[in-house]
Amino acid sequence: MVVIRLARVGSKHDPKYRITVADSRKYVTGKFIEVLGTYIPSPRGKETKVTLNVEKAKTWLSQGAQPSDTVRHVFKLGGLEMPARKSPPKTKVKSKKA
Repeated sequence: MVVIRLARVGSKHDPKYRITVADSRKYVTGKFIEVLGTYIPSPRGKETKVTLNVEKAKTWLSQGAQPSDTVRHVFKLGGLEMPARKSPPKTKVKSKKA
């Protein structure tokens, strides 16, 4: 399955992320198919928070690529409207031992 996720590229205490399209079986910062943009959580000076190629993102979404929850939020910041999730995210249920 093809996923759209963030890959950290910043230095220690200065996170920067690439928005990448990759195979879900590959390591997060490993080999990717394409870079769609960047996300800087705390920009300094003239840096922009989100740089996104909207046309490429729309193309990958139409082909069935699944964005992570964080990438959905970044897409909203970048001006790309995302449809609502079909089901809520899975949560772990704690079971009580008797």
